[in-house]
Amino acid sequence: MSHTDPGIRRALVTGGASGLGRACARRLRDDHHEVITADIAPGTDVRLDITDDAAVAEVVSQLGPIDILLNSAGVVGPNRPLWETTRAEWDETFAVNVHGTAATCRAVIPGMIDRGWGRVINFASIAGKDGNPNLSAYSATKAAVIGLTKSLGKELALTGVLVNAIAPAVIATEMNATTAPDVLAHITSLIPMKRVGQPEEVAELVAWLASERCTFSTGAVYDISGGRATY
Repeated sequence: MSHTDPGIRRALVTGGASGLGRACARRLRDDHHEVITADIAPGTDVRLDITDDAAVAEVVSQLGPIDILLNSAGVVGPNRPLWETTRAEWDETFAVNVHGTAATCRAVIPGMIDRGWGRVINFASIAGKDGNPNLSAYSATKAAVIGLTKSLGKELALTGVLVNAIAPAVIATEMNATTAPDVLAHITSLIPMKRVGQPEEVAELVAWLASERCTFSTGAVYDISGGRATY
């Protein structure tokens, strides 16, 4: 099958080397999409630092048409009370989680508009709604991703390009391996199902949001939290 086959879409997955990005890339391939993974870590199709706007624009121009953009790249940031964090740590966390997401959207969306079809899926977090103690920078960035997604969904509502966010609770990924054990225990205790989620569970939601079956949802935030979500 080729890209000219109407059932085949090309997907760009940032943060595709591990965790949610890797699981979602695998799931999209199961749906026969052509998937390009990007990360600063080895093991992906493209090495890309999403905090470098020029590099993002260059990579996207080289790749050609992208139909599905999954913004999975992210960092946890400092695991300390806000007053013990530094401006540099906040800048670094925002650079990846917010500015990087915006950069890939800027690079990819014009082509989607031209072709009249596109799916953008941004990873937010329940932390962006509820706030997690000792993760103020992370929580703030994920709240920003939610706001960005809602605005962008409205901007693109008549174009055929749908933009949605996913807000997971704790998922069993390498990213959480660096979370302080007491923080991890606290945020897991908030989940009524009393367990962490699995990457494959999140990937199922991504698969739908990236598909032709998703037609009347944009600017939305989908919780996948084992019942933690309170609004």
